[in-house]
Amino acid sequence: MSIVNSLRTIGHRTVNAVWRIGFAARFFAMTLFYSGASFRRFRLTIKEMFFSGVMSLIIILVAGMFVGMVLGLQGYETLKRYGSESALGSLVALSLVRELGPVLAALLFASRAGSAMTAEIGLMKATEQIAAMELMAVNPIARVVAPRFWAGVFSMPLLAALFSAMGVLGGYVVGVVLIGVDEGSFWSQMQGAVDFRHDVMNGVIKSFVFGLAVTAISLFEGYDAPPTAEGVSGATTRTVVESSLAILILDFILTALMFGSN
Repeated sequence: MSIVNSLRTIGHRTVNAVWRIGFAARFFAMTLFYSGASFRRFRLTIKEMFFSGVMSLIIILVAGMFVGMVLGLQGYETLKRYGSESALGSLVALSLVRELGPVLAALLFASRAGSAMTAEIGLMKATEQIAAMELMAVNPIARVVAPRFWAGVFSMPLLAALFSAMGVLGGYVVGVVLIGVDEGSFWSQMQGAVDFRHDVMNGVIKSFVFGLAVTAISLFEGYDAPPTAEGVSGATTRTVVESSLAILILDFILTALMFGSN
């Protein structure tokens, strides 16, 4: 009997997993299909951009500043061994623009804005606001989900750019102001090392993909959450975990595609 029960459990979990994948794909397709309403009434998207983007600015700017300061300090100690302290600017800028800026900004975005979107939609479902919209012939995908989706997609590249900019400023403060690296060398090395198409644009593409993944996961988990307090809290936890894993996996794939041939 134990073998039969194990097979039954495995089959049940497999069916549930396949069902959730299918429902997630259908949910994503419906979000794209009904996105026209969010663009026709763009004020809804602007409102959600304030919620997901502007309200995340503080943690993004503060984290970017201190990450850049740590990079400047650690990078200087490493470069000093080889007599290359003047390359500190390029080290800080390339690390942030290519990798740390998009990834860390996306992780912070998932923790702050993604979890908030999941909780908000989960509570709307628990309090039957979603059902009320359907009774009034208002499509909840077009009215609630699509504006939040595009707000997250548009906000993520801007937040990643601000994170990288604050990181460069933090590296400048530590390297030039506190340690004493030559200011001209710091900026000139950075300008010569960072390429707009290969470095900056690839970072923008990464952040756009991360925003797409994080926002889609957050909205799906909120919409699929059981209408209970425990269900909403579990969906919020799953959002952070799944978004973090998706960011790291996508980062590896995108880095291999962008820089693997270089």
